[in-house]
Amino acid sequence: MNPSTPDPQREQAEPAKTPPRALQKSRKARVGHGESVAERLSALYPASRCSLDFRSPLELLLATILSAQCTDRRVNQVTPELFRRWPTAARLAAARQEDVEEVIRSTGFFRAKAKNLLGCCQGLVERHGGEVPVTLEELVTLPGVGRKTANVVLGVGFGRAEGIVVDTHVGRICRRLDLTRRTDAVGAERDLVAVVPRGQWIVFSHQLIDHGRAVCLARRPRCAGCGLADLCPQRGVPAAAGRQVARRRTPAGHGKEPSGGVHSGGVRRQTGRTPRGNVP
Repeated sequence: MNPSTPDPQREQAEPAKTPPRALQKSRKARVGHGESVAERLSALYPASRCSLDFRSPLELLLATILSAQCTDRRVNQVTPELFRRWPTAARLAAARQEDVEEVIRSTGFFRAKAKNLLGCCQGLVERHGGEVPVTLEELVTLPGVGRKTANVVLGVGFGRAEGIVVDTHVGRICRRLDLTRRTDAVGAERDLVAVVPRGQWIVFSHQLIDHGRAVCLARRPRCAGCGLADLCPQRGVPAAAGRQVARRRTPAGHGKEPSGGVHSGGVRRQTGRTPRGNVP
């Protein structure tokens, strides 16, 4: 065969090359999709909020550190005693780690968390006069504080939309909605802030978490009754769940909460120990 002649068998064997992500959907289309999803979520979950209990930015910061791999409900059971015994950053910075460990033991990984709480408060006292800083750059220098925790504190505690909180569940749902195809939180956040209106950055993750708890479950999403069904390409959704909505792309109960109601939720972390019914 002439080398210049195409080989049909080879062409059939070689998979078609996937076009670059930028070419798969225009920026305008991505922004329009993101705006539509954000608008629909606001209609479906108008009461979404952070479910951690706090009275100050400091309490929110410490509660968010504790919420790593733990449910917000458990954290809310522990923090009243923590904040009663050590009500300020200076008091907690001077506490014995063993005493803090005993109070937060039920949140899991209590030794590492106690060390982070003490280190965080020591950093606040030494560098910020005991007050929580209001910039992401300063927050992420504190022990136990990453970009996700910093975004929670800035958004919920100070009302500053500096980014979008991306935890395991937010990332999973956004990939299903094709708002991002990245599996790392930083990359996913970069994609989201490019398409979600800034005015909804703070509440967006809370709404997605509530949606994940009520409808978009990890293993068996309830696509047939989903208020986002007509906007969702169902990337990564199990075939059985996808077939449930194949006959009816326009969701039943559009503009209303899914049957059974939606409890206002908040920023959660992957726990691995949450009761089965509570995991999105």
